[in-house]
Amino acid sequence: MQLKRNLLSAALASAIALTATGVQAQTAETAAEQNQQAEATELDTVVVTGIRRGIESAISVKRDSTSIVEAVSAEDIGKLPDVSIGESIGRLPGLAAQRVAGRAQVISVRGLSPDFSTTLLNGREMVSTGDNRSVEFDQYPSELVGGVTVYKTPDAGLIGQGLSGTIDMQTVRPLSFDAPVGTVGVRGQRNSLGAAADASAYGERINASYITQNEARTFGFSIGYSHTTTPIQENQVGLYEPWQAIGDNWRPGVPAGTFYSDGIKALRRTGETKRDGVMATVQFRPSNAWTSTLDLFHSEAEQVDTANQFEVHIGDYNGTNDPNKIRLIVTNPSINGNNTFTGGTVGNVYPLVRGMYNRREDEINAFGWNNEFTTGQVRIIADVGWSRAKRDELNLENNTQMLPFPQFDTLQLQIRNNGFSQINPGRDYSDPNSLYLTNTIYGSGYGKAPKVVDELRTAKLAASFPAPAFFTDIDVGLNYADREKNKRQPEGNIDRGPQGDTTIASDLQYRPVDLGFAGIGYIPSWNVPEAVARYMIFSPNAIAPYLVAKSWDVREKTSSAYIRGNIDTEWGGVSVRGNAGVQVQHVDQASDAIRLSGGSNPQPIHMGKTFTDVLPSMNLAFGFDNDQTLRVALAKQVARPRVDQLRASLEVTASDGPDQNNGTGLRNSFASGGNPMLDPWRAYAFDVSYEKYFGTKAYVAAAYFYKDLQTYIYTQTDPFYDLSAYTSDIPPHPNFPGVGVNPTGSYSRPVNGEGGTLQGLELSASLPFDMFSDALEGFGAVASATFNDSNIQIRDPESASSVGAGDIDLPGLSKRVYNLTVYFEKNGFEARINQRRRSDFIGEIGNFNGNRTLRYVVGENITDAQVSYSFPDGHALSGLSVLFQASNLTDEAYQTYAGTKDRPLEYVEWGRSYLLGVSYKF
Repeated sequence: MQLKRNLLSAALASAIALTATGVQAQTAETAAEQNQQAEATELDTVVVTGIRRGIESAISVKRDSTSIVEAVSAEDIGKLPDVSIGESIGRLPGLAAQRVAGRAQVISVRGLSPDFSTTLLNGREMVSTGDNRSVEFDQYPSELVGGVTVYKTPDAGLIGQGLSGTIDMQTVRPLSFDAPVGTVGVRGQRNSLGAAADASAYGERINASYITQNEARTFGFSIGYSHTTTPIQENQVGLYEPWQAIGDNWRPGVPAGTFYSDGIKALRRTGETKRDGVMATVQFRPSNAWTSTLDLFHSEAEQVDTANQFEVHIGDYNGTNDPNKIRLIVTNPSINGNNTFTGGTVGNVYPLVRGMYNRREDEINAFGWNNEFTTGQVRIIADVGWSRAKRDELNLENNTQMLPFPQFDTLQLQIRNNGFSQINPGRDYSDPNSLYLTNTIYGSGYGKAPKVVDELRTAKLAASFPAPAFFTDIDVGLNYADREKNKRQPEGNIDRGPQGDTTIASDLQYRPVDLGFAGIGYIPSWNVPEAVARYMIFSPNAIAPYLVAKSWDVREKTSSAYIRGNIDTEWGGVSVRGNAGVQVQHVDQASDAIRLSGGSNPQPIHMGKTFTDVLPSMNLAFGFDNDQTLRVALAKQVARPRVDQLRASLEVTASDGPDQNNGTGLRNSFASGGNPMLDPWRAYAFDVSYEKYFGTKAYVAAAYFYKDLQTYIYTQTDPFYDLSAYTSDIPPHPNFPGVGVNPTGSYSRPVNGEGGTLQGLELSASLPFDMFSDALEGFGAVASATFNDSNIQIRDPESASSVGAGDIDLPGLSKRVYNLTVYFEKNGFEARINQRRRSDFIGEIGNFNGNRTLRYVVGENITDAQVSYSFPDGHALSGLSVLFQASNLTDEAYQTYAGTKDRPLEYVEWGRSYLLGVSYKF
């Protein structure tokens, strides 16, 4: 695989070098020779469709932009090149996708995590259903999006710009079409893992779009609808974090100093996701002096799944306690050369069979109204926008064990880092009548009901007018954004009802699920919410001390003003396009949350601050002979802190008794929480890009970027912080009634820490092979290779159990990212295969507590393919297309680990997905 990656990089570099060399040779030829060669290599101007249409449209966007951008364009109405927007974006140079539940859901731009980029819809910043700002792209149906532009360099007029990049999704504009057009499509889907429990392996995708205009072309209307049902099928083996070096006799039979995990689980997750989306656009252009555009978007989704799970604690905890404790015993332990426990015979353990249910409902609504007026040489734009996202979630768990207590088992354990670890219990856990809802070693159950609401209102007024001398015209503008995000997360134990211990009745049982991939065999699966309703009591609590950090409101009011001078001229015979300007951002951020002192006395707390950033930027594109472009960009950039880091939540506690070592005679004080006083991430950026175009048919490019981050936000602890404003509320300890609390204590919270540099090299090319030989007509390739490097090291104490307490690399940073698409298109037949690779990185996941945590993720190699046939004009079936798509052809696993790869945390397979369907264009 390393050889293949090196060959791809070498091929891209060679293509760029050969192109440049060829261009230099051409300039030395006589005019006659140049004309002769031009005739030999002239790119025919023809009407292109399908794959080539999408590629050439994207090349046009890249070539014509004054910024450094990447683009994806729809191949036809309702037809982006991939099943999801995330997969299409994740193939662009400098971008990488992280899979969540098997889907390309979050995007890293230029080696930085999704925290550093922003997402727009038709130029307006969008809300998110997550705890932060980053958009989950699978919530936007690909059938309703006409294209995506990724701005790698900002300009002063780009509102909502990110530090790593700005991703702008665009819907169609009906007056841009020459005539009415419509399409309908139906595809069936199947997951290769097959059906399990009550869940099917099948799903469907249905879409319809229609675009029309009146005869005078003063009015246009477009509407699109998309429905998907996607099966959820997952096999997983996971191990507990942390992997720790154990002491003597901590785990009987395992030598001291061995790195050991205290638990292991295997599960089959089953369920489905249903999503419906509607997009509509109305355009009114009564004259060239006024164009009014109204955009509407609605998306709603429901995901329901259950993890049917076998789990066992192997850390010397089996429910027995002193003085009658029966200890774990490990025989024949296997320990590798890195001092990591890799298996053995594990006895005196008490396994559980668990049902872990999740229901998530998401809804996104967006509205935008843009009016563009032209009077003389002055252009005025007025734009208002509103978007709102809502997430309601319910997590329920049932825990069962064999009775009477305790029913010990002995496991044959093999821990693997390149496949599913093997558990191999001695007992049979397939009989639901032998498993009881009881107060197991993990209790009888637990539940959570997170709720998130994110609302954003925007208003913009801008104008463009001619400029004398250096600039061709000047753009000025004002923008106001008011965003409010709220989170609540009630939680609580799920206790047994008055009936006490009980098995789960047969009418609630589903088909058993097969955990043979982990050496376990079959276990029962059941209807978890109905079991809770029939047998259990669930009363979630929103104000318990440990929930303080999960209940908050954050509000941001951002006022922006900009001036941008546009350039379109010649310097010494070289064409120059671009812009230079400055954007000023004033932000008023505040948060309302709960302050808790000594585990009680909840009080409201309000904190916030204002700050102003002045952001100069410049983009220059120098045009040389033979369609060559050299771009240079300079900018100061910012990215606002994560929303959850801005929470005002604060918990202040104290030690039980006085500290005998600090000489104060007082109880030590401790505090933890968010930080509404954070400044944004700030950076200075330099970009340079060389691009060689062949009309809109092909290009090769090489780009270098450098970012100097002045600060990086991460959690730190100040051991000598003044907590006097809060320690007086801590009640006295009953055993030390006269002992006060030290007003100076340790305070852990996100802060603006030291930054560093990030740099990278991006090589890319899009080449139809008929440029080299007529025999290769229809074949082509799109490829890119990205190399990132950073000296920034951070610490994340909240993720210490998985990534360690020391310095780690930037989350989201893969040092190498490769993308390759090879295609064939001719006479209505289309075929392509796509591959995207990325090296190891630190990814973000949601942990059991519903909080963001970091983990090392093994690099991935995802391969997709599709073939289609469109019947030609004049055929009886003209307008009809047949399509087959396959995703994750190699069934690539998702793997995480703790520090080193021989200490795995998760090994997950989501299977292959196959889609077969038809579409009709009219």
